[in-house]
Amino acid sequence: MNTSVEQKNDAKEVFKNCGTCSRTFAHILNREFGHIKGLEERALNPLAGGILNQGHQCGMIWGAALAVGAESFRKFNNQDQAIAVAVSATQRILKSFIKQSGAKNCKEIIGYDLTSIVGMTRFMLKITLQGMKNSHCFNLAEQWAPKAIDVANESLSENAKVNEKPLSCASEVVRLMGGSDEQIVMVAGYAGGLGLRGGACGALSAAIWKKMLDWCRENPDKNPPYFNNKTAKKILKVFNKENQYIILCSEICGQHFKNLKDHTEYLKKGGCKTLIDLLAKA
Repeated sequence: MNTSVEQKNDAKEVFKNCGTCSRTFAHILNREFGHIKGLEERALNPLAGGILNQGHQCGMIWGAALAVGAESFRKFNNQDQAIAVAVSATQRILKSFIKQSGAKNCKEIIGYDLTSIVGMTRFMLKITLQGMKNSHCFNLAEQWAPKAIDVANESLSENAKVNEKPLSCASEVVRLMGGSDEQIVMVAGYAGGLGLRGGACGALSAAIWKKMLDWCRENPDKNPPYFNNKTAKKILKVFNKENQYIILCSEICGQHFKNLKDHTEYLKKGGCKTLIDLLAKA
């Protein structure tokens, strides 16, 4: 099918205007769906660089997952089905991204540790020498954008079977933070370390995003700080204290979830309840 990006691939220009990979892909997909969500997109800034430049899952995935979650909410009247579809769509988004980039984590893709001054300096120097629009991240955005749109549309056209009420750790955090029904579904795909794949904690990313969304509402003319974001860092500090700096879902939970039902059962039994409560209050 023809899409706006396939007709004229402006992913690099969008990236330049948005400033972060996470915001860029939420915008590209939201635009494709016909529902631009400015505040929600801007609130994704801290997830760039693999969550506060920690090098985990690429911000492009976090942004795309949020957009498919929003579209799933609009498409399905039943919240349970919307959550299930958002999770399955995120799984396919992640698979598509890995096929395109060869990895899911920012650090593996760019080859630099952005948590260190040396790593960040080298990365910025490389981009300066190449020119931003010729950088690896900009090229990847341009290459993956049409495929991300196709996968998103295909995934959202399918009806996920829902035999019981599904739960998403990310959705539960946003629910406790006073999020709307739409916001609860938007982050659903973050569950289980993004699409149940056991990576960096999706509940953490959901908490950061929701806190930044509230900040954006209070500061409508400003963008959330990408560097030195004190609010997001505070949430990460609470998270690290609780988990002794263990951030991978598979290590926190001691397992990889087979499917959404498996994840739901884990949460029903009280799995990660303390962490979810702490993140919601951070």
